[in-house]
Amino acid sequence: MKRKNILFLIPELYLLVATLYYWTLTSNIFNPFAIVLVLILTYQIVFKNAITGLIIASVFLLLNLYMVLALISELSDFNNIDKDFRLLLIFGSLFIGLNICFSIIMLMKYLKQNNQLTRTL
Repeated sequence: MKRKNILFLIPELYLLVATLYYWTLTSNIFNPFAIVLVLILTYQIVFKNAITGLIIASVFLLLNLYMVLALISELSDFNNIDKDFRLLLIFGSLFIGLNICFSIIMLMKYLKQNNQLTRTL
């Protein structure tokens, strides 16, 4: 595979790894949400469909924006700022922030690809 093709797939690969990470954290082998997300992302990596890419990026963006609210809610449960609060704040913000960034990159990539497709038609 060419280097340019691998760089083009970085958002999808990152989101696939993030989904697998989520799946391992649930400690449930049969997690239907994770299974469906992995299958959809694998489909996207193989076929590179612009419409599917837009839908996937939008769904991941919305899910991660919801997770921001969940992180804020979880942080508000702490009575004092201790080591656990800081760890949750740092790693939770980092993980959700990366997910949002890669979702936006994927969304922009497929918007650009979709615009090129509509111009050629």
